[in-house]
Amino acid sequence: MNFWIIAAAAATLVTVLLIRALWRGASAETPSRVEQDLQVYRDQLAEVEREVARGVLSAEDAARAKTEISRRILAADKSRTADMQAGRAPSKPLMAVIAVALIGGSLFMYASLGAPGYGDLSLKDRIAFAKNLRETRPTQADAVAGLPETTVGVELSAEYEALLTRLRETVATRPDDVQGQTLLAQNEARVGNFAAAADAQSAVVRLKEADASTEEVVNYAELLIMAAGGYVSPEAEAVLRAVLTRDAENGTASYYWGLMLIQTGRPDQGFRIWDGLLRRGPADAPWIEPILGQIEPVADLAGVEYTIPDIGPGIGQGALPGPSKDDIEAAQDMTPAERMEMIGSMVEGLSDRLATQGGPVEDWARLISSLGVLGQTDRAQAIYDNAVEVFADDPAATDIIARAGEKANLAK
Repeated sequence: MNFWIIAAAAATLVTVLLIRALWRGASAETPSRVEQDLQVYRDQLAEVEREVARGVLSAEDAARAKTEISRRILAADKSRTADMQAGRAPSKPLMAVIAVALIGGSLFMYASLGAPGYGDLSLKDRIAFAKNLRETRPTQADAVAGLPETTVGVELSAEYEALLTRLRETVATRPDDVQGQTLLAQNEARVGNFAAAADAQSAVVRLKEADASTEEVVNYAELLIMAAGGYVSPEAEAVLRAVLTRDAENGTASYYWGLMLIQTGRPDQGFRIWDGLLRRGPADAPWIEPILGQIEPVADLAGVEYTIPDIGPGIGQGALPGPSKDDIEAAQDMTPAERMEMIGSMVEGLSDRLATQGGPVEDWARLISSLGVLGQTDRAQAIYDNAVEVFADDPAATDIIARAGEKANLAK
């Protein structure tokens, strides 16, 4: 309530000042050409009187001159009066309309476009809010139950529908048949029954236990997300974590992990993951297209000025360039001063890119390692501590950062 009182008072004050300016501006007399002309005519009348007194001008000629000058004075004065009437102050009803439009319009626009009641949050508070959002978000069952009922969007032939019905009945009587559950998951997903497909894939992963392939576990996570309408539930997160523990570079799991972070209030972390996936490629990877369609608004939420890399030189061409081990070894023929200048220049370029555009965890690790090589331990430690905080929710990235810290001999 206090905010609305202050906002209304500020809008009223601005409106009063604007109307006052309109009123004073319309009524104030300003020097014009008419005023200058009138002064010239008065001077001419005085000059005629002086010439008559000196005997230079006859009385008859003076009378004619005075008559002409007087006529010009009357015409100029009439023009001045018309100008003053045209510039008179706005009427009271008009000023009332202006006041209502300014005050009411301002409050209406803020109520529609602003965030009434939403106070400013520090970075620490935002992180805490995102953590709470992540911990209290709906479960998989709640998310699926909250979706509207949909019918299968695929037109099935009578023969295929009969085969699918028979497969469902067979699997129901033989729930421990891995092959049957695999076929059921594939066919349910094919016809759009993602919840049923996720249940069948869950059985596949459960029955195979440690023998389940990474691809099979990824498929299970993806089916859970698709069944929830694109929402990454806590159950799907747990499956993704298991995949990334096995394979930190898995693109599908990384894409959905970034999506989960974005959905739970951490677009900054999600953006870094997606940008890294774009640059790593390959260009025809299945996650490239969905990232391209979403990463710009995500970058805005993350506070990053971002330009999507070109398909050719950017996407699928690896992480942001920076000093590598080969670059450092290639400088062995240089003098020590030249070598350190080259490495320092490359490190600064990488540091600037990470600061302005963000980047994948590999670039953070490279920067930490390079600073360790340059002996800039304090700076490497600061970036290491920042990276640990930034990627705290990404176990695979945390491992990469930890290994970089070990190479740079940093304290954990």
